[in-house]
Amino acid sequence: MDITVVTAVTSILAAISGVALGWAGRTRSMRQEAEEGAEAEALQRADVEYIKRGVDDMKVEQKLQGQRFEAFSERLTRVEESTKQAHKRIDRLEE
Repeated sequence: MDITVVTAVTSILAAISGVALGWAGRTRSMRQEAEEGAEAEALQRADVEYIKRGVDDMKVEQKLQGQRFEAFSERLTRVEESTKQAHKRIDRLEE
């Protein structure tokens, strides 16, 4: 009977150690998956921030371009008025 008790105790210890090792491995893999998920999320957030900065830069550039267009438009209007007055003076000189 002594051998059967030793065999039973050994079997029970093997089963318990198998469960413990399996649980430890599962916990480790879950931790690694969480770390990988967090890393992927951080990378995605960094990419989104980069895109946001790019969009903000484009908005600023578009606003500046609009201001340049308005300034050019005003200058063109002044040049047209000046040209119109010059043509009137030329017409008076021809008469």
